[in-house]
Amino acid sequence: MERQQLEALLNRVRTGELPVGAALEELRDFPTDSMGFANLDTHRGLRQGFPEVVFGPGKSDQQLLEIVSRIRARQRPLLVTRLAEETAHRLLAAFPELRWNPLARTLSFQQETTIVGVGLVLVITAGTSDIPVAEEAAETARLLGNNVETVFDVGVAGIHRLLERRKLIYSANVLIVVAGMEGALPSVVGGLVDRPVIAVPTSIGYGTSFNGLTALLGMLNSCASNVVVTNIDNGFGAGFVASLINRAPREIPHR
Repeated sequence: MERQQLEALLNRVRTGELPVGAALEELRDFPTDSMGFANLDTHRGLRQGFPEVVFGPGKSDQQLLEIVSRIRARQRPLLVTRLAEETAHRLLAAFPELRWNPLARTLSFQQETTIVGVGLVLVITAGTSDIPVAEEAAETARLLGNNVETVFDVGVAGIHRLLERRKLIYSANVLIVVAGMEGALPSVVGGLVDRPVIAVPTSIGYGTSFNGLTALLGMLNSCASNVVVTNIDNGFGAGFVASLINRAPREIPHR
């Protein structure tokens, strides 16, 4: 349950429009909804501003169908990540209102997206091969209510490509920089801007890239002090944290 939904429910009880018993029925599965093989965290939207995200790998098609059905019945925003294309099309057959992003490998649903981010989230990749991870980050940030733009294939092997986009880079409030190989691009971007840079190492590269470990270690050793690093290929995590950074500060209630 999201904050706005809970506020609306409490207001309906306050005005007498909704009986207490009916409100309790609506809250019956709050804060968790047990499905046996899964425990849906229905409190996460209230705690963190966005409902639980479904990680696709390791779940059977039937399990995913049941989870998505339960979330859709609640009219909640939905994001399913890392889906195989065949599984995505099975889910689309059952839920045609969902949106499939084949590059990001995400299925999503949002009734309407309200922009809550105070500035631009810019997603940059070193190479074309890094685009799937970048698209996962961009898709996540958009669903969380941000204006998002992307710049692809501007890595250090041709640094002039990055510098040609300086105006856009300087306009961003948060930057997500996705790179494989030696992972050098986030340090370069970090040295250009006075904003947070979220570095995402990818598993793209030749043998001694060690499936992204070389990029990860390079980014962790960045000499640009505004660079922080996610796990390998974790576009979702980068998009989520960028959204938190990009939110307007909220007043902390007295406890």
